[in-house]
Amino acid sequence: MILSRRRFAASLGGALGLGLAGAGAGRAAKTVRLSFQRSSTLLTVLKTNGTLETRLGAAGSGVSWHQFTKVIEPMNTGAVDLHADVADAVPIFTQSARAPLTFYAMEAGSPRADAIVVPAESEIRSIADLKGRTVGVSKGSGCHFILAAALKREGLSFADIRPAYLEAPDGAAAFGRGSLDAWVIWDPFLAIVQAKRPVRVLADAGGLSSYNRYYTVNDSFAAAHPEIVATVFSALVEAGRWVKANPKEAVALLAPLWGDLPPEVVATVNERRSYAVKPVDRAALAEQQSIADTFLEAGLIPRRLDATDVRIWQPPAGRG
Repeated sequence: MILSRRRFAASLGGALGLGLAGAGAGRAAKTVRLSFQRSSTLLTVLKTNGTLETRLGAAGSGVSWHQFTKVIEPMNTGAVDLHADVADAVPIFTQSARAPLTFYAMEAGSPRADAIVVPAESEIRSIADLKGRTVGVSKGSGCHFILAAALKREGLSFADIRPAYLEAPDGAAAFGRGSLDAWVIWDPFLAIVQAKRPVRVLADAGGLSSYNRYYTVNDSFAAAHPEIVATVFSALVEAGRWVKANPKEAVALLAPLWGDLPPEVVATVNERRSYAVKPVDRAALAEQQSIADTFLEAGLIPRRLDATDVRIWQPPAGRG
């Protein structure tokens, strides 16, 4: 593990200086609060290696980390400064709640990283067969949209199934004991269940969503500390490149942090995710509109949204 961390640090080269460029643009924050969730691979890499502690510490800022399972509430309330990366559907709910959030990075699509699964022995063979069945899904997640869109494609809606709104760990337990007919879930939970038992994939996000991930920061923090946002953005870009360029080292680092998962499970997760972090392109947010419209039709948000009407931070020249 020490070796892999040293390789990670070495691979960043002179990034410390790059990450702190422009650090005089604003007063250093006393403590930068970051949240993450289990699927936040790149933030987990940075946390484990102390990358942000080193870079931001050199500019006079401390770092505190906060892990959440339910991410919408802390995003809406501004409980931290920079929020866990989230799948494409989550910002629809935060935008609907008028949360003061700025998009500062996006991770290119990984449509195979979430799926609708049933036990291999199930008689359910298609999305249409879900009618009248109990389907587990995390409310407000990217998987929530995948389920809604997959049902709509078959002429069905949430009214045609029995949705069981469960956070991922609870969904895993319910699926394992047979309380769910189907489960809609993302990696690493998807890879875990596929490794534990034979399952059938009814559909993944392919053809329904690119399954992009977005990184957000509180508006006030982005305005007051753009140099910190730039440092975090650069670190995320580098961490994504490192994971893809060093698959064995990345597996060795992440497996213990994900509950000592078998290396092949972690490798599957990393293979399915793009980890390609880039600046947010407003035009690319057009896909968000279909998610917003689907959720409005399903009664999940109270009003129509222009999903592209969000605040976007752009990195200084040379950072993207």
